[in-house]
Amino acid sequence: MSSARPRHARPRRLPLAGVLRLGRPSDIWFKPALSVVVAVGVPNLTLLALGRLDLALYSMAGSLCALYAHNLPYAARGRALAMVVLGMLASVAIALVAASLTSCVAVLVGVGALLAAAQKAATDVTRIGPPGPVIFTFISSASLFAPQMLGQVPGHLVLAAAAGAWAWLVGMAPGLLRPHGPERRATARALNAAAAYVEASVTGPVTGPGGGTGAGTGSGAGMAHERVRAAAAAAVHAAWQSLLATGARPEPRRALERLLVRAEVALAAPADTDPARLRSWARDLRGTNLVPHVAAGRDADELLGVEVELATNKGRLSSRLGPLLPLALRTALGCALAGYVSLALGVGRPYWALVTAASLYQANITLTWSRGVQRVVGNLVGVLLFAAVAPLAHLGPAALVLCCLAFNFGAEALITRNYWLGSICVTPMALLITEFTGFQEPGGLIADRIVDTLVGAFVGFVAAVAVTNRRAGDRIEDALDTVEHAREHAARLIAAECPGPGALQSARRRLAAALVELRATADAAAGEWWQRALPQERVMHAERSGHRTLAATVRRQRPHLLEDAQA
Repeated sequence: MSSARPRHARPRRLPLAGVLRLGRPSDIWFKPALSVVVAVGVPNLTLLALGRLDLALYSMAGSLCALYAHNLPYAARGRALAMVVLGMLASVAIALVAASLTSCVAVLVGVGALLAAAQKAATDVTRIGPPGPVIFTFISSASLFAPQMLGQVPGHLVLAAAAGAWAWLVGMAPGLLRPHGPERRATARALNAAAAYVEASVTGPVTGPGGGTGAGTGSGAGMAHERVRAAAAAAVHAAWQSLLATGARPEPRRALERLLVRAEVALAAPADTDPARLRSWARDLRGTNLVPHVAAGRDADELLGVEVELATNKGRLSSRLGPLLPLALRTALGCALAGYVSLALGVGRPYWALVTAASLYQANITLTWSRGVQRVVGNLVGVLLFAAVAPLAHLGPAALVLCCLAFNFGAEALITRNYWLGSICVTPMALLITEFTGFQEPGGLIADRIVDTLVGAFVGFVAAVAVTNRRAGDRIEDALDTVEHAREHAARLIAAECPGPGALQSARRRLAAALVELRATADAAAGEWWQRALPQERVMHAERSGHRTLAATVRRQRPHLLEDAQA
């Protein structure tokens, strides 16, 4: 099918409606919230008892690592948290050495901008997840402007490493009670998403043979149905990624794999699936209940497909670096310009503008704009909250530490509903952290924060517009090719008289992963400016063909699964 003739696109409208709308809280919002309170609280209270609260910035460098990797299985989480701590130590080491070697603010801003770009690229390429690079950038930028002597650097790094080790223990501790908790939650999300798709298929567009939507998919209802299917496919793929994150496959994990097979069947044959049964399984996965039993004997080929995928699923980080180059350039340019403009305006803490700019950059310009609006609104409300709380925090060092812990909890409890809501707590927390070395006049802090927020948001967005990402359309072509190759490979196996053991199952999941990646790539490209027209029709055709092939693999390999779905 030929794509539309390339032409230069005009800037798209920047949305305001819905940018501040509150969403549902994450089902595990309390986990990072409680973890960060424990991880930050113990070192800070220890420093308070020792009368060295001035060192709290360095302990928080390690403690805030507890915010990461809460969705990962514990074996993978242990590795990820270790890498986060090492990355934080490397960032802080560079910042502290730079601060000890020069007092030139212009040089320090440049170093901070380069660090922010490297942190953005590293967190995106490793897909570490929330909170992304902003914690690294906040800590390293603050460290750049902390008075420092070269001989003090090793001691400060030891303190950060000790706090990082404590954060690692805090992050891993829940595994003692629920060793498969993250995998259970991921599987439950997949089952609920599959049930939502089944229900949408019953009440929405007519479902054609093989699970593809029939006529009318161009309507609003049809597009909504496509979005529900894409969300369900993404949830199932994410659950498989969680289960495949480690090589060990004890029986509880195999039971979760069998449940995920049923979620895949639901996507392939929604008319033959009972959504209530899927939701019942999802409910049973909450808490410490036993994993629902699904017949194991006839799933040998399915689970063999998992073993094949474990042996061949080697992610290539190098293939992810190319798409990140424009984002890294935006981050470096935007952070540097924001810091220099703040410096020219005479603001005492230009790194605040740098951090604000770094926090904006998302997958495309439209999302970057939305994050900018959220950041500005949250910060402006946050400085008002700081003004109200400052008298209480200034009662003494203990009150300061407790207020900071309360805002740590509030930020993580609220930020999953909308970024601006969490920023209301992040802003006073950041202002209070600056007072660990001594109380300051609130008016000056508030004025600097407001100016740096506005400068960072404006300059950061201008940099995002200036650094174009015209290769976003090329990446759609690459994703389309990947989907087509995966679909053709699966189709050949469907037609084969006797596919190899596990081959069809592995091919199905690779096709599903390619479809999820295509949808993410298309969504990212749709929010970019200054690029040729996107092949939307080809994307839609590839998605529908791919999902029909996925459905055909289920019907070809396991007719009994459809019977189980109806039971």
